[in-house]
Amino acid sequence: MITHSFSIKRYFSLLFVLLFLFSGAQKKFTIVLDAGHGGSDIGTNRRYEDLGTVREKDITLSIVLKLGRMLEKNKDYKVIYTRKIDEFPSLTERTTLANRSKADLFLSVHVNASPSSSTSTQGTETFVQGPNQNKKNLEVAKAENDVIYLDEKDREMFASYDPRSPESLIALKIQQSKYLESSLLIGSLVEENFAGRDKRNSRGIKQADLHVLRMNAMPSVLIETGFVNNYDEARYLASDRGQTDIAESIYDAILKYKDRMDRNGGIQAKPAEPVKSIEKELKNDFRILLMSSPVKYASGDPALKGLNYVLPIKENGLYKYYYSVTNLASVRDNNLKTARDAGFRNATAISFIPNQKLGVGYYTIEVANTDQKLSSNSFMLNTLKDVTRVKENGKFLYIYGKFASLEDAVKAQKVLDDKGIKNTVIQKNYR
Repeated sequence: MITHSFSIKRYFSLLFVLLFLFSGAQKKFTIVLDAGHGGSDIGTNRRYEDLGTVREKDITLSIVLKLGRMLEKNKDYKVIYTRKIDEFPSLTERTTLANRSKADLFLSVHVNASPSSSTSTQGTETFVQGPNQNKKNLEVAKAENDVIYLDEKDREMFASYDPRSPESLIALKIQQSKYLESSLLIGSLVEENFAGRDKRNSRGIKQADLHVLRMNAMPSVLIETGFVNNYDEARYLASDRGQTDIAESIYDAILKYKDRMDRNGGIQAKPAEPVKSIEKELKNDFRILLMSSPVKYASGDPALKGLNYVLPIKENGLYKYYYSVTNLASVRDNNLKTARDAGFRNATAISFIPNQKLGVGYYTIEVANTDQKLSSNSFMLNTLKDVTRVKENGKFLYIYGKFASLEDAVKAQKVLDDKGIKNTVIQKNYR
């Protein structure tokens, strides 16, 4: 009798252990889906006569709900939503939810826009948190990070953090390096599907310091699904077909990502291995020279083929158009590929020594290039002092400032832009 009792106890103990191990082995892959913006924060938006007002918060929620329903039909996945209705969870609430859930993946869905009211720019791009030396990409980070001012909890959490400060953003670049490899993988799979399945223009994977990614202790990506100020894309994003296409492409990317993780044992599942070292920064900065032209093109001009973050520098009477800036080899090579894919087949990477002062010469800023003289009452002349006017090839050029380095000129150009003086050009002078 005692033996029989012992056998029964041993049997149930063994059964309990097996069930425990089996349940652990069958742990569901947990995904947090974040529909960007919401509630009082409508995100980027544009109004069209036939479409009405196309709002980011509506598009992102619709895509996320469609994606969530696809995932919930698969027994291998557990889906957690940061919002399922039109409300605004703070950035702190979004990331805290993800971390407490011990999620395996965090996806934040957004809609893009360029500064102009309308644009020919189109395409998708996916952001990961990681080392980012592209100063122009800080504008993207600022646009998404500005929402921290909408919520009391976020103001308290990020009290010492200025999203408009390049120093604050760059200081955070190392924090999530352990998740960068996995984030890059899911990001590449998403962008491959957008380009291959949906035949859309993929603008690639980029790195930026975004709060909603930075605070997550897991692989995380922010997906920009298209430009709302491009009419064709706005119509696509607002349509059921477009939202379904996007959701299906992300869903397929998730399946491929999980399969890759399972086959490789998971990039995260190797804590004993040393963390890969962060890519070593290069000594010089690199900009991608797109073209040289006697013609001055404003930001958003079709000649720039939809590329943002283009810096024109006038030299010897020609405007040289440089795309992006970085001191990381991988980002430089990716920027070069982006430029060539956009149509600039002869684009080349040009090295710039940081903060180099010209041995002979200096930089100035061309603030206006006009056929007629500006009125003495013009906004620009009333705003700026010490503007010099010269005549060149029948044009009146208005020149401002004198700067020892390119970086000083870029900083001054940003100040002018903030004052409302747009489309200025840095000029390199040799005398």
